[in-house]
Amino acid sequence: MFVDKAKIFVKGGDGGNGIVSYRREKYVPNGGPAGGDGGRGGDVIFRVDEGLRTLMDFRYQRHFKGERGERGKVKTMHGANAEHMIVRIPPGTVIIDDETESIIADMTQHGSEIVVAKGGRGGRGNCRFATAANPAPDFCENGEEGQERTITLELKVMADIGLVGFPSVGKSTLLSVVSAATPKIGAYHFTTLSPNLGVVDVGDGRSFVMADLPGLIEGASEGVGLGHDFLRHVERTRIILHILDMSGSEGRDPYDDWVKINQELKMYNPILAERPQIIVANKMDMPDAEEQLALFREQLEASGDAEKHQLVAMSSLTKQGVQELLYKAADLLATVPDTRLIEEVKDVAERKVYTLEQEEDRSFKVGKENEGFYVESATIEKFMKRVNLNNSYDAIMRFARTMRKMGVDAELRKIGAKDGDIVRIGDYTFEFFEGSDFSYHE
Repeated sequence: MFVDKAKIFVKGGDGGNGIVSYRREKYVPNGGPAGGDGGRGGDVIFRVDEGLRTLMDFRYQRHFKGERGERGKVKTMHGANAEHMIVRIPPGTVIIDDETESIIADMTQHGSEIVVAKGGRGGRGNCRFATAANPAPDFCENGEEGQERTITLELKVMADIGLVGFPSVGKSTLLSVVSAATPKIGAYHFTTLSPNLGVVDVGDGRSFVMADLPGLIEGASEGVGLGHDFLRHVERTRIILHILDMSGSEGRDPYDDWVKINQELKMYNPILAERPQIIVANKMDMPDAEEQLALFREQLEASGDAEKHQLVAMSSLTKQGVQELLYKAADLLATVPDTRLIEEVKDVAERKVYTLEQEEDRSFKVGKENEGFYVESATIEKFMKRVNLNNSYDAIMRFARTMRKMGVDAELRKIGAKDGDIVRIGDYTFEFFEGSDFSYHE
């Protein structure tokens, strides 16, 4: 089964906790703190594997979570960092952040990697907090939580040549004739519901990958029919073979079909209008096909597009003109650079992006609620998760000092906080003492 879109959840591994420990060695009085730091959590990394052609694996596994870092050890030994989780994806996968809808990366080259969820830092052991005033601290830090996000994967088939055209013009039949691919072929519209790939041997030592793409209809650029599910894959092709039913067996005008399909390509992505294109007049074995071809040539010349595109008459059924088409396609392909690695209009091509690390947001909000007060701050709540407030007086004092340096207690006084008032921060409540520290209550 071909799957070209998937939504998954990824989470980096949590960092390992630091520990509280002290040196106890013979003949070493007052050995001091010796608690080691926790290890870093494992990253979730996507790696391109050219052996994959579909996102089928993500249909059955939708959650990917990195390993947790190892807990710190005694004698100031660092806990082991967790191994990274490597997730294989097919070339041509676009990774999109589901919340912001921004493109994280466009992965096209075999072996390229990107970190989609970073592991958390390990917590510091008590040896890291020793000072002259407090040479034997009895607290440590918990590991930082790993980054988590929901992402959407969209696969754009990586093919040299793409077959486009209205339904039932003979795209699947052509692919089955020139390659070993076995696409579904039927006498009804939308027989092909997903792209089919085939390796075509031209016969003179040259070869290329051809994709049979689902049929287009008018309004596809706006999502009509298979819409964007089809057009997404056209962007990856280097040249386009525009298949036309020159016999008009469906009751449509070949030239009108050609104009409409090109308009849909242009509306979806203007760069596709400039993509090299070979017009393939198919079903030439049918009655009236020669007359329709002559009329098509006249209309093409009148429009001024005759010099822009090559025209090949053929029949997939009798194989008339098929070899000529393959030669012309291979010749044109040799003159076209691989634009799939160049930045396009709609997508961000794969490249390394350098960003400045954002400064930590230390803003907070205070207010009154019922008989007490509250403090809201993502930074403070994140800090509280790393500090073990349950059983260490030193940790509580450190937390109180941090609140005072940030100006939290000063803001609480401004809005009327007094001795004994209850202050809520996240899932914890504290008793406030003016001019002193918070008194902790869970």
